[in-house]
Amino acid sequence: MALAGCPDYFLRHSNYQKKMEHTSSRRPEELIVSGYQRSANQASPHHHDDDVDLEQLVNDMNSSVESLQSTQEDTALLLNNGHVHAPHHHHGHPAYLGQSQVHRRHTPAPPLSSPSRLKQSQPMHIQAVRCLKEEQQLRPASLPAIPNPFPELCSPAGSPVLSPLQTSDSHIVKVWSEDGAGKVVEIPADMTARDVCQLLVYKSHCVDDNTWTLVEHHPILSLERCLEDHELVVQVQASMSSDSKFLFRKNYAKYEFFRNPLNFFPEHMVAWCHESDGSIPQAQLLQNFLNSSSCPEIQGFLYVKEPGRKSWKKLYMLLRRSGLYYSTKGTSKEPRHLQLLSDLEDSNIFTIITGRKLHNAPTDYQFCIKPNKARSDCKELKMLCAEDEQSRTCWMTAFRLLKFGIVLYQNYNVPQQRKSANSSFSAPVRSVSENSLVAMDFSGRTGRVIDNPVEAQSAALEEGQTWRKRTHRMNVLGSPSPLHPPSLSSVIHRTQLWFHGRIMREEAHKMIIQQGQVDGLFLVRDSQSNPKAFVLTLCHHQKIKHFQILPCEEDGQVFFSLDDGATKFTDLIHLVEFYQLNRGVLPCKLKHPCTAVAL
Repeated sequence: MALAGCPDYFLRHSNYQKKMEHTSSRRPEELIVSGYQRSANQASPHHHDDDVDLEQLVNDMNSSVESLQSTQEDTALLLNNGHVHAPHHHHGHPAYLGQSQVHRRHTPAPPLSSPSRLKQSQPMHIQAVRCLKEEQQLRPASLPAIPNPFPELCSPAGSPVLSPLQTSDSHIVKVWSEDGAGKVVEIPADMTARDVCQLLVYKSHCVDDNTWTLVEHHPILSLERCLEDHELVVQVQASMSSDSKFLFRKNYAKYEFFRNPLNFFPEHMVAWCHESDGSIPQAQLLQNFLNSSSCPEIQGFLYVKEPGRKSWKKLYMLLRRSGLYYSTKGTSKEPRHLQLLSDLEDSNIFTIITGRKLHNAPTDYQFCIKPNKARSDCKELKMLCAEDEQSRTCWMTAFRLLKFGIVLYQNYNVPQQRKSANSSFSAPVRSVSENSLVAMDFSGRTGRVIDNPVEAQSAALEEGQTWRKRTHRMNVLGSPSPLHPPSLSSVIHRTQLWFHGRIMREEAHKMIIQQGQVDGLFLVRDSQSNPKAFVLTLCHHQKIKHFQILPCEEDGQVFFSLDDGATKFTDLIHLVEFYQLNRGVLPCKLKHPCTAVAL
């Protein structure tokens, strides 16, 4: 220690280092006095030199005491951060420096004024509160080197309590189902909509038939759109308002235009088909949309809602890669007559889920183009209305193809390649499709596929009669099947995904539209007019039709029939299975059940 009661920290203080520089040029007589004091302290108190000048010794000792006093005052200033405490008067004898203390003493600074000078007997005040940094510097030198038995509790890096909060790359997303139930999932920032759908399918124990999708739903604006499989869910959620949410549902029409493009793009609406008299084949039709170097064009009339008003104006519209344009002069396509209505890059196309009365629309086939920056402002929406459902589907599908291009085909092709690669060892998908169900004949020793449609029709009628005869024979014998008693056959259909109970006609229309108006999409519901009957709701050529399933009684047994009793079935499950294999009196086979999963 350089000074009595002063730690090494103060020797590194800037004020003390200045004093070190000041005392480096000491006078020779001070060096003599220091050396004499060192020799005087080393002398034993029991031995006295008779030749020593006592008067000179007293003067030298007084000079050293004054130097010590000045040094203590400067040290007190350092300890008190430059503040001098009021002096406390005590009586006692002056203190003397030891050998090591006198050896390191330096020339004092000029003394303070007389009122603020401290007396020799005044004790030195040291503040008890020190900075954490000073304690950290002093602690290693003062504490013994004892190993820490619990480093994970004391180290901020390894402690779950002391460590700072780590910014996680995961995000919370809440997804809602059709029945109003919600599920919260934690996903990374780079998770796509397809990945989230597969995660929800796994958690909900559904069949992954690549038709599930996430829907961006805006209840205030009454808008919906299906997210593309490659879109990042976290980015989409960041652009949504607080009242918006994600829905989890099926959409069979998401990639249906790749399978049947002619049903989605009428010849009179495609510019090159109209100019070439519809001679372009189906493959080249999609090729022109997917090829970025081509210039496809969709043309036709649309109703456009005037901004700030409730009126609609019918205009001739053109959809190109550069955007959606309208002609200011009839059906003219000259550049001087075309005005840009909306671009494709920074916008998305939505379906308006409310009726025509809300916006006073001329028809029920409304859709709109919403800029990505618009959250809940209706003024920035471009409200449009088509003449029919086919026209609306054509405009919306062309918008997606022109905006995303080849990416949509890659989204469609990846599940197909995965299915073909795993077909040799994976279980078949349980969803019913036209390719997996064929008419079979098991009348002989081995079964065979019926290729002739006329023979398949007669086999279907015969199978219906066989079911009726088998049931009639069981009733005659008085021993119906224990697995299907009469009471069970009337309610067994309620366990099927395609049965939706007592829903209104409008609700059935809404579900069919939401899950994609593709051929063969169907559901079964209770009849509103006849309590004992049911209704089959079927979509064909983007039109929704309803067929009543009437009960008929024969020999005390209740059957169900779609064709006034020509083909009868013991329960609705047999009826649906039959028309999944055979068209019968329906416009098409039953292919896709309209389901509502509960998360």
